[in-house]
Amino acid sequence: MDICSPRNARTVVVGGGTMGADVAVVLARGGARVTVVDPHTARRDLLLPHIAAELDAAGLAAGAGPVEVCASLQDVAWDGVVLVVECITEQLAAKQHLFGELVALAPASAVLASNSSGFPISAIAHGLPTAQRMLGLHFFMPAHLVPLVEVVLGERSDPTLGQWLHGFMRRCGSVPVLVKKDKPGFLANRMQHALSREAFALIDEGIASPEDVDAAVRFGFGFRFLAAGPVLQRDHAGIEVHCAAAATMYPTLSNTNVPAQALRDRVANGELGMKTGKGFFDWPEDRKRAERARYDALLRQGLALLASELPTIEPATAQATPGAAP
Repeated sequence: MDICSPRNARTVVVGGGTMGADVAVVLARGGARVTVVDPHTARRDLLLPHIAAELDAAGLAAGAGPVEVCASLQDVAWDGVVLVVECITEQLAAKQHLFGELVALAPASAVLASNSSGFPISAIAHGLPTAQRMLGLHFFMPAHLVPLVEVVLGERSDPTLGQWLHGFMRRCGSVPVLVKKDKPGFLANRMQHALSREAFALIDEGIASPEDVDAAVRFGFGFRFLAAGPVLQRDHAGIEVHCAAAATMYPTLSNTNVPAQALRDRVANGELGMKTGKGFFDWPEDRKRAERARYDALLRQGLALLASELPTIEPATAQATPGAAP
């Protein structure tokens, strides 16, 4: 299989919301030509300034690929497109309808990817003739600041296309991981929810406050995760130490199959976090803006710390055949 450089490759992002806009930043910083499709005029008006600002903040504006926006799939110049990334609403029927349209519109060689965090690509691809070239491509918010992206193989996905997409995203400066089976939650979210189940069980039991749970993760073992994941950490600390600790703790860990009471109560009360102004904490508008600025600033500092270990984005002088088929 030919390795397609993102430089000048033609890509399409369907959905220009928060996630789609930042996915466009990721593709553009790799030098790809990006078309973002969104039917909402107000959202389209915000896309180009947002993308330009984020590329400029990262010092990548000069080498970024061009970005354009349009209102519908029919407005896209489809000839030569190598990758489509779906970032629309988390509704299975809507995603299946979109990919059904892409059967006729997208080139027969284009890789068709979904950013869904909840629906397996196998379910989205069910009954479609394009299932072998459909993959999950799951980013983490904010997509342009969190390096990880999951390349997920469905039941009928062509593994060689998974390898192609893995290489493509690495050349965009992301850290891709290949998820070989389409399990709910894929890879990272499965581990994240395993941690969260225990965290909220501890809150439900009154063992620790939400603030102390966060502190234990951020300034304890989570702090070390910046340097080493759970597997490498075992080699650092001694596998026998962790094995013995596991034998003691595992029988007492939460194995509930329902969300924690602390979560269910807040959902029932409409306390959904920043979007409603209250969750575990209160979020008046000024505090919400300050928190988002603090959060993004720390992510950028983390990127700077990890810079030597992140993939290198191809220089603007690199050449690739626009529209080269995978």
